Amino acid sequence: MLSITEISELIRNVPDFPIPGVNFKDITTILIHPGALRDSVKHLEKICEEFDYDAIAAVESRGFIFASVMAAGRNIPLVLIRKPGKLPSDIISEEYLLEYGSNTLEMHRNSLPEGSRVLIVDDLLATGGSAVAAATLIRRDGNTVAGAAFVIDLEFLGGGEKLEDAGIPSVALVSINSE
Repeated sequence: MLSITEISELIRNVPDFPIPGVNFKDITTILIHPGALRDSVKHLEKICEEFDYDAIAAVESRGFIFASVMAAGRNIPLVLIRKPGKLPSDIISEEYLLEYGSNTLEMHRNSLPEGSRVLIVDDLLATGGSAVAAATLIRRDGNTVAGAAFVIDLEFLGGGEKLEDAGIPSVALVSINSE
């Protein structure tokens, strides 16, 4: 099994993507390395043992990859948190702020049995806006947020503090302290 250090070394930096000055953290290199996805999920499951959850919410889009494997492995429900216009049924929406503008996330209303304890899973924690919006949707739909798990936490952007302020405990496999 690959160690967390070996997995972190697979993450590729892509300078100036999607805009100049941004150093994009690319996890597709984890997906193409034999066994790295499986091992990443095993490590995520291990660090999530502190959370009591019976459902998983995946944040679009790269969060779907890790969350779906985790939900299938535990045989628990998986709810998708998506960008606007992607879900075909009755939805609830939550707008959140980005550095330069805003965005919206949506979830099917009544996706989970009311009172579910939901773990939010995404590939990357940056400023925390999408994770807090996902938590708001989960709570508005009558469920509890058990915590949030990420493959990468860009600590220098303060997302972990934003989650903490929102009452959402979080864990990450890889923490990056500077750009």
